[in-house]
Amino acid sequence: MNLRTILVATFLLCLSTAYSQQIEMIKTFGGVRFERDSVSYSPSQVLDILSENETAYVEFKRAKTNYAFAGVLGFAGGFMIGFPLGTALFGGDPEWGLAAGGVALVLASIPLNNAFKSHAQNALDIYNSSQASTRKTKLRFYFTGTGGSLVLKF
Repeated sequence: MNLRTILVATFLLCLSTAYSQQIEMIKTFGGVRFERDSVSYSPSQVLDILSENETAYVEFKRAKTNYAFAGVLGFAGGFMIGFPLGTALFGGDPEWGLAAGGVALVLASIPLNNAFKSHAQNALDIYNSSQASTRKTKLRFYFTGTGGSLVLKF
């Protein structure tokens, strides 16, 4: 293999990775997953990545606050539902009022989870659009009768 071929292939590989730096939010059954270049990131890691864009950072911070409150309410509500159900399964006298309060907490966490998804998507849209506008590199190939040339314009 020619050295020139190896250098061109390496250059094209580096250039293709530079163009694929968008973060995507993928909705799953239980929540969301953040990915960039097939690598999954946690909300804290995404917040660190978005720190280079102030408006996206503020928007995602708001989303992360909603995420934290939704998690706390959902966990507490799940415990409050599960405890009376466990008591009923083992033959005790369950506190159904506690289960009703748990249902209320779980229902209260749903709008917070929806707000998290909305703010997170807005933050990612802001970040991805700013990333796309900063890329102004144009790669052009020119082939002539005697050979080929590679032109990189900024």
